[in-house]
Amino acid sequence: MNVAEVSIAVYCAAVTRMAEASALASRFSLPLVDTADDQYVFLLTYTSERLEVRKTGLDAPRPIYVDFASGPLLYRRAHGGGRRQSLAKAIGMKESTNPSIIDATPGLGSDALVLSWLGCDVTMVERSPIIHALLVDGLQRARTDSFSTAVPDEQLAVRHHDAIDYLSRLAQSDAPDVIYLDPMYPQRDQSALAKKEMRILRELVGDDEDAPELLTMALARAKRRVVVKRPRLAPLLEGLPPAVQLKGQTTRYDIYIAPRA
Repeated sequence: MNVAEVSIAVYCAAVTRMAEASALASRFSLPLVDTADDQYVFLLTYTSERLEVRKTGLDAPRPIYVDFASGPLLYRRAHGGGRRQSLAKAIGMKESTNPSIIDATPGLGSDALVLSWLGCDVTMVERSPIIHALLVDGLQRARTDSFSTAVPDEQLAVRHHDAIDYLSRLAQSDAPDVIYLDPMYPQRDQSALAKKEMRILRELVGDDEDAPELLTMALARAKRRVVVKRPRLAPLLEGLPPAVQLKGQTTRYDIYIAPRA
């Protein structure tokens, strides 16, 4: 989705960050506003601490932002099961194996971060300029504050590209072992949208309606496998059926073996 299609403006809530806010507004061709009113549906907001997206209005949920040093993530690092967790098993991690990974639908980056903690080199490829800006801000903060050791400097990177185009231009020598997908898909049951954060993301970036095409491209590029994360009861992506499925209580991993593996 193009930024211009969303009712969004840049707002600076910290005077010391006005130059950054102005530069971001110029880069995205967005208005820079000096009041946090509801003239726009969303405000891409600089605070003294971070860059965040705020939805305006009386019943607006809390802002969304990337926080790679959050309590839940650090707890997941300490108690998430390491290489025994379902995510690591789906990726194909073994004791002496650290596959290279492209996360082609990173969202707010939590799974990519966990995989980097486990020793994988992970490149997040995000097409939404807004989400990309949040990811960049989150990485910068994590690497400059007291939690800098929480994010490996060389093992987690972010790129601003459409994933299908990025993969189509990728040299074979640069192809990753694994391509990981967690697409935003059309939501039919609105009651299932438990996380307000997911509502905001869907409004900002829309559904990944080209997910089947992305799966096809990923299978053509991955050296070993493509892993698709889905809600447990969600339908398969259109196309070839997965070779294996790993099912948890709420989440399912569909594992596709790359043709050249």
